[in-house]
Amino acid sequence: MGMETEPNGDESQPQSRPSILRYNSPLFQVILIGVVCFCCPGMFNALNGMGGAGQVDHTASNNANTALYTTFAVFGVLGGGIYNLLGPRLTLFSGCLTYVLYAGSLLYYNHYHKQPFVVTAGAILGIGAGLLWAGQGAIMTAYPPVRRKGTYISIFWSVFNLGGVIGGLIPFFTNYHRVDAKSVSDGTYIGFMCFMFVGSVLALAVLPPGKVVRDDGSRPSNVKYSSVRVEGLEILKLFLNWKMLLLLPAAWSSNFFYTYQFNNVNGLLFNLRTSGLNNVFYWGAQMIGSIGIGWMLDFSFKDRRTRGFVGIGVVAVLGTAIWGGGLAEQLKYTLDRKPAVLLDFKASRSAYAGPLVLYFSYGLLDAMFQSLCYWVIGALANDSETLSRYSGFYKGVQSAGAAVAWQVDAHKTPLVTQLIINWSLTTVGYPLLALLVALAVTNGEKSEYDDAESKISQHPAVVDSHTLTENASARPMVNKSKSMVKEMGALESETGRKAQETLELAFQISNLMNTGLDRHTLSILISLCERGVNPEALAALVRELRRESSPQQP
Repeated sequence: MGMETEPNGDESQPQSRPSILRYNSPLFQVILIGVVCFCCPGMFNALNGMGGAGQVDHTASNNANTALYTTFAVFGVLGGGIYNLLGPRLTLFSGCLTYVLYAGSLLYYNHYHKQPFVVTAGAILGIGAGLLWAGQGAIMTAYPPVRRKGTYISIFWSVFNLGGVIGGLIPFFTNYHRVDAKSVSDGTYIGFMCFMFVGSVLALAVLPPGKVVRDDGSRPSNVKYSSVRVEGLEILKLFLNWKMLLLLPAAWSSNFFYTYQFNNVNGLLFNLRTSGLNNVFYWGAQMIGSIGIGWMLDFSFKDRRTRGFVGIGVVAVLGTAIWGGGLAEQLKYTLDRKPAVLLDFKASRSAYAGPLVLYFSYGLLDAMFQSLCYWVIGALANDSETLSRYSGFYKGVQSAGAAVAWQVDAHKTPLVTQLIINWSLTTVGYPLLALLVALAVTNGEKSEYDDAESKISQHPAVVDSHTLTENASARPMVNKSKSMVKEMGALESETGRKAQETLELAFQISNLMNTGLDRHTLSILISLCERGVNPEALAALVRELRRESSPQQP
């Protein structure tokens, strides 16, 4: 099947002690990837959010972003397979370094005003961003416990967007006394580069999924893909996967609106220092939005599918209201009839309030919409290998849409037309997301893996009065097997359709062996059983191997 299981070392360890500060906990790792993204794409967002990446002429930035999102579209899709082959550290580290290069190219442009280096750096950044976001998506959606994916997504989104908040303060303070300046200072770009380099180093601290342990002792995944052919085939299958096709419109629209909001709202209505301050509010709003939608998707109702429907409905209603407000503001100016005086947070006073609230609302909606999309992706599977591909597909399609959006703006498309396109694209995504939730998200609080675990109590190997559960000394083995089966039950299935069958096979083996199974042995047995090998014969083989090794065991 193009994969092999990795041993986990000592398998006799008890359940992990719940702790936010435990290095190998899912929460710590999600926060860590949030800090990495805080330093790299978070700072990039702050840079781009000023309009034209801080340059008076948006042409170089638009062309660089077109190159960026074109390569991002390709490597976003490929990124999931690359992540599965290289692992998180090398994938994330190499991706993060490209952000440093891009910020450096803008520093170069500040002096020489030559586009080729900036555009080339943008294309290279697209490759790196594809790798980074595929890995980020796998970590954010696969590491958390099933019932807390919305919460973990909101935690990541808050930490990540804190980068945009801090990044917005950099141009605000470095250009505070340059009220009439048209492009940012060198210090602004240098500050961004320093943050991005720190993020690159931190990426090396991210743990692979096999070393992450949840509080209940289970692990996100422990499958190592070693075949380029397998990864290539799995990536190609995404384009025929009906779930991904339903996700496609939402993915396409999820970054499409950035061009309009950054260049034609923040870049046209406000002066340079105020546009930097606005980014603090824009990305701060994203933190609020992600926390709100995360709570709704995890805690609002007992039924998971209902939570999904409610989340989609709330985002749809809020989105309609915000884009309607944006249309009212947009009718006041055009590309040919720009504001005579740019708004300043001090001098403009009350005139500044309305556009600021609108820009804040755009940030709020962005976080809620994207967090919703990631929650839906996370509900489609639990293993990091599958979710890395799903996340890569999402980011690839998202980036293809963004590449088109930057050229829509570069060709001087009327601003009202741009707004209507953005509004329409996001609106189309809502009913399709609802359909995806209806068809693919499991109903009820339990996931398919929890359902498989619950069947343990009904299995003959457990309830029979003459079996292991009646033996007090065997109960720890049964409990341990439950935890391992929960982890390994959906090892080779992205939706858990084999979990019930796998559970049956695993407990047949456990009962026959009359002893506990380490996770590595269990994974091998399950794999062989699913290939049709007789479980009784396998159990006899393992008993023989254990007899041979028993003198070395404590």
